[in-house]
Amino acid sequence: MHIHILGICGTFMGGIAAIAKSLGHTVTGSDLNVYPPMSTQLEELGIKLTQGYDVTQLEPAPDMVVIGNAMSRGNPCVEYVLDKGLPYTSGPEWLKHNLLQNSWVLAVAGTHGKTTTASMLAWILEYAGLKPGFLIGGIVQNFGLSARVGETPFFVIEADEYDTAFFDKRSKFVHYLPRTLILNNLEFDHADIFDDLNAIKKQFHHLMRTLPSSGKVIWPTNESALNEVIEQGCWSDKETLGGDWRYDLHKSDGSEFTVLLSDVAIGTVKWQAIGEHNVKNAIMAIAAARHVGIAIEHSIAALAEFISPKRRMELKANIANINVYDDFAHHPTAIKTTLAGLRAKVGDEQIIAILEPRSNTMKMGVHQHTLLASLVDANEVYLFEPENLSWSLREQAKQAGMQCLTNTDEIIASVVANAKPQQHILIMSNGGFDGLHDKLITALQHKFTS
Repeated sequence: MHIHILGICGTFMGGIAAIAKSLGHTVTGSDLNVYPPMSTQLEELGIKLTQGYDVTQLEPAPDMVVIGNAMSRGNPCVEYVLDKGLPYTSGPEWLKHNLLQNSWVLAVAGTHGKTTTASMLAWILEYAGLKPGFLIGGIVQNFGLSARVGETPFFVIEADEYDTAFFDKRSKFVHYLPRTLILNNLEFDHADIFDDLNAIKKQFHHLMRTLPSSGKVIWPTNESALNEVIEQGCWSDKETLGGDWRYDLHKSDGSEFTVLLSDVAIGTVKWQAIGEHNVKNAIMAIAAARHVGIAIEHSIAALAEFISPKRRMELKANIANINVYDDFAHHPTAIKTTLAGLRAKVGDEQIIAILEPRSNTMKMGVHQHTLLASLVDANEVYLFEPENLSWSLREQAKQAGMQCLTNTDEIIASVVANAKPQQHILIMSNGGFDGLHDKLITALQHKFTS
């Protein structure tokens, strides 16, 4: 079957393309921005890519058009598909019918930590020899991939609450048919598609309704919004972090902790990840793995070899004893917990935070009154104000005594001018940030090694 994917270069749709190719389909696709690394990954799989949405790419007609949720009415290819009556579907719906229907799906949902927790879970299953399939919104460094079919019925998926497609406004995750479900947390986000937190809770409860009675849901008891979702109805087994599962930190940065089940210490995790938020993610992954029969001790051994996904506190470079990190954090809670984890690790050493408020929710100003407070653990903050921000970050920064710039070169110049050993530079953005990461590293190398 020939499958053509509109919006193929996003992480999720690129994963769909890789899975479809593995299942033996002929796969082509297009996107507005066809560039590495996703374009390189797809081309290496033998997938032909088209830049833009000229309708000639749909001639001759493919057997199925899979339409990404970034596509909207008015897009030339979307209009052509509808006018010509070509068969079409969404990525989540295609995945459901072609792979998930016959799988034991382990889904990870929540506002924060989905990518990291799903990566931990996939790695634990792999370490146990289960050879799972997975589709995760980031490159899982233990595998070097974001998606694969797998060799057993087990499939780990990052279960996103964002909408499915222009013709299906339900959250993606209602299509995933989980048997094991992790709910990490729940806060207001995605203000471009949800009116308020209650609207998101409704989607989470739709997800709960798809979980079979033989399934299991795992969530932290201190998350009030999740407790409210569960109270709306739960027909499956339940386990909780804070009730059934607990942990005991040995080090404040989260790099060593004991796992407890029913208040019995099972074993101690010593690993590369930092931050108490990652400890919580790990406990959830251990609990989910136990549901498919993996002993807790085995999961603990797997986590000792776990490498965090790319762009999740990823150490990009160490230059003259200056660490440069890349992190995807784009919500005040994620920013705060990420910085708290780094602060616990580095003690009194200086942290420089560079932040681009790039998400749609950030641009709409939903988090403008909590954003700067989330940066409290940084010694120095550089804020980048993009052109399309609907509120004044500069004014907020001025009141907080923080620097706000509209030019990434100015940020780099200032950071490099003041750079010295024992500093930790944390770059936070959910986009490319005008190539700031690599430019900054190059400038630091020039200063300290030339």
